Amino acid sequence: QYGQAFAGFLAEHAKAKLGMDPKEVKVALIHEDGPYGVGVAAADEAYAKETGIQVKVVNIQYAQMLAQIQQGRPQFDVIDDSMSDFLRFKKAGATEDLDYDRLKNFKNAGIAKTLVTSNAVGKNYWASVMAYRTDAFNGKKPSSWADFWDTDAFPGDRALQGLDADRPVLEFALLADGVPLDKLYPLDLDRAFKSLDHIKGSIKKYWDTGALPGVLLGRKEVVATDVWHGRLDALIKQGAPLAYQWNGARRQSNALGIPKGAANLDAAYQLIDFALRPDIQAQYAELYPMAPSVPGAYKKLSPATAANLGSSPDHLKTGFDLDVEWWAENQDAVDKRWQEWTHA
Repeated sequence: QYGQAFAGFLAEHAKAKLGMDPKEVKVALIHEDGPYGVGVAAADEAYAKETGIQVKVVNIQYAQMLAQIQQGRPQFDVIDDSMSDFLRFKKAGATEDLDYDRLKNFKNAGIAKTLVTSNAVGKNYWASVMAYRTDAFNGKKPSSWADFWDTDAFPGDRALQGLDADRPVLEFALLADGVPLDKLYPLDLDRAFKSLDHIKGSIKKYWDTGALPGVLLGRKEVVATDVWHGRLDALIKQGAPLAYQWNGARRQSNALGIPKGAANLDAAYQLIDFALRPDIQAQYAELYPMAPSVPGAYKKLSPATAANLGSSPDHLKTGFDLDVEWWAENQDAVDKRWQEWTHA
């Protein structure tokens, strides 16, 4: 659905907004393996055939994009990627510095300062949250990472995100140990791993794909896990006894930028500007729970959808934004220590 909406918006507005025939629009799409990625890819391919939009869907990663840019032949005009990757693009000199005066919808969008950089503007949030079986704790509901760590009050096996999926969830360990949300960074590695020691014996699996937490919960192999928000929505709608817990959610963001050497610079700016419209952000959020970066989008969302998004007013207060720069500076050291800790 997300892919269909994206292609549909382009088909409807490419000529009027971009001054281009839809067949001339080239978009690089990054998707992961698994049901979500396969669904996005299939939807884009099928809908592109109907609309005539030239969309080549590939599982393209950062290194491949960077190589194309450095060779002076990027096969795309707009990059849709994580803020973390845009920091890497910046250091590699691979992206254009954005001229925000060319983005009319940006001026009054109210996008958080952390999502506005020299080479990228945030388009949405996604979050890592706690998920649990609602039938596991005799009616009690865990309400914090301290509860997740408390295997006496909330007994049962757990799962946590592994290194192959994304960054280790050291922030959750620190929150469980009493560190306030606004005091997390710079992360105290010694304290984080000491906190992780307390729960290590209850971790049955370090998951490596976004689909696995739902599988583990569904099979009752674990009673609680962290999960990329949105991954359990379909199971919950089908009646599975699962729920999210939003306190202490770790937010990350995807953004839009322009590669060096983009062939259609004007069109790229117009497409990015179009994506920052509140109504467009709201339509995307209704299709898949990627939270808008533009606060005005919430006025156009149904209450049910708004309550299930990481950038809702309530969830902004109870979660935190991952510090992209801290992780960029410390990723290698953390990865090494995580590997040693999990294999000890």
